[in-house]
Amino acid sequence: MAATLLGAGDAARSVRWVLGSASPRRAEIFGLMGLQPEIVVSGFAEDLAKSSFATAAAYAEGTATEKAREVAGRLLPDAGAQPTVIVGSDTVVEIDGDVLEKPGDVEEAKAMLRRMSGRNHFVHSGVAVFSNLGGRDAGAPTMTFAETTEVTFVELTELDIENYVASREPMDKAGGYGIQGLGGQMVCGLSGCYFNVMGFPMHRFSKSMAELLLTDNA
Repeated sequence: MAATLLGAGDAARSVRWVLGSASPRRAEIFGLMGLQPEIVVSGFAEDLAKSSFATAAAYAEGTATEKAREVAGRLLPDAGAQPTVIVGSDTVVEIDGDVLEKPGDVEEAKAMLRRMSGRNHFVHSGVAVFSNLGGRDAGAPTMTFAETTEVTFVELTELDIENYVASREPMDKAGGYGIQGLGGQMVCGLSGCYFNVMGFPMHRFSKSMAELLLTDNA
């Protein structure tokens, strides 16, 4: 049994991979795994009530599931015999039990950064897969999970925060920063998957999909 998609060979190459996300970072991570997904942006409104979930990780997983479900409902009925995998994902930042998503404006971005300055926070990425693999029910998720990474920020000055927000990099990112860009300078410690903080848990997805594909092809 392969440990990752590196060992899945033809089983992975035969799949039609669909990423239900407009995130260029997630598309980049798929490319790093050697996958070239179709990009089909989900029409899900992302309006789940956070209070309905016991944890921030569960909220991210729930949102990912509904994003993938919407795309699967459009594509899987017409997929025929082509092995098709629909992937949805959602990433949130958690600090003090509060969920931080994308900042609505520059002042909110600054407030997020001030709050995380010199402290630890958690990044949760939810992942959901819908597929027709092995004759599975296309209306039910094949797999869902959430991955968590703990991140430590250096103590930021107001000048750090002002200049970073002025770059506009924080504005489309959960928690108001991007570890793969200018924001990486603020990170002085990390426990867990780096790519999870970037927006998609590469290793866990690769491992889980390899297990699924090779079990189906055994």
